[in-house]
Amino acid sequence: MERIIKFSPPDISEDDIQSVVETLKSGWITTGPKTKLFENKIAEYCGTKRAAALNSATACLELTLRLLGIGPGDEVITCAYTYTASCSVICHVGATPVLVDTGENSFEMDYEKLADVITPKTKAIIPVDLGGVMCDYEKIFEIVNSKKAIFKPNNKIQESIGRVIVLADGAHSFGAEQRGKKSGSVADFTCFSFHAVKNLTTAEGGAVTWKQIEGIDSEEIYKAYMLLSLHGQNKDALAKTKLGAWKYDIIWPAYKCNMTDILAALGLSQLERYDGLLKRRRDIVKMYDSGLKDMNIQHLNHISGDNLSSCHLYITRLLGKSLEERNEFIEKMAKVGVPTNVHYQSLPLLTAYKNLGFDIKDYPNAFDMYKNEVTLPLHTLLSDEDVEYIISKVKENI
Repeated sequence: MERIIKFSPPDISEDDIQSVVETLKSGWITTGPKTKLFENKIAEYCGTKRAAALNSATACLELTLRLLGIGPGDEVITCAYTYTASCSVICHVGATPVLVDTGENSFEMDYEKLADVITPKTKAIIPVDLGGVMCDYEKIFEIVNSKKAIFKPNNKIQESIGRVIVLADGAHSFGAEQRGKKSGSVADFTCFSFHAVKNLTTAEGGAVTWKQIEGIDSEEIYKAYMLLSLHGQNKDALAKTKLGAWKYDIIWPAYKCNMTDILAALGLSQLERYDGLLKRRRDIVKMYDSGLKDMNIQHLNHISGDNLSSCHLYITRLLGKSLEERNEFIEKMAKVGVPTNVHYQSLPLLTAYKNLGFDIKDYPNAFDMYKNEVTLPLHTLLSDEDVEYIISKVKENI
């Protein structure tokens, strides 16, 4: 019997709905007490002192680059195999993006090549936790520390860190762990997404966390994010409600990308049941791993030793299949009610990055990973029977 499977619907409970309704009825719907509480809960969950909630992971990435004083004349490295947001933010601040190929048969950047492209102009690296699997941060820190001698800081935070900054694109990895540490507390800065399709959703939204930086007050970093995200205004709407506190200043002509209490209310409710959501995702991954183990399919390794993924995407490769055969497989699966996706088209395949001078021929490993990649549905509304159905249709149509 055929089923109709959804690819990535949001898991919204009645409690989630009530949390949002209560906020709507409260009379305070923009950035306020719910957002501040959500930030505190995110920091507590990740094991950091502070977190800043904004309207997207993209905003988190861009404002972090601006906080770090990165701009024209600087270089920022990221992976060729990622979504545009990992790289577009580099362009937004006027810095030069440097793309690194993936390792052979790997979705992570080639760490040996990473070491080779660090120059005195390099100010940051944006590694990507694809599918919820954290990158090898131990290796990344080893590389950036080995290049300390050529690092040239151009603001106070850069000077305090004293090396190339590791700014994780953790859009997929909220809840992941590496060597006993949660994503958010491993890289210097980590940016999460709470978009509608993410494990934990606020409909739209994101948050950034950061490690303690010697000589830099985390509260000052938090205030800088708030300033950058609210037009450069030194008081938010909540602060201005205090008696006689109407007057404000504009410190810098900045941006508008704050999170609202409506979104935070949804996030707070989701966070209360997030451990259960993660467990269900990991159970589904185990079902897939077991059901597909005897097939010529490579899959992202979500559970390995002391690394525990957030299990955001079930990324596979149809080994030995061409790009055309991969596309045919996607069409066949759609016809039997199983939507699939491709994560991602390597950046040098896209017009915007071709126009910047990138050529996919220079990233052969990234192209090889892309050409036969298929992402299967992975979300908490899937029943065991749904997963078994998907596995059976993979076997029939591969």
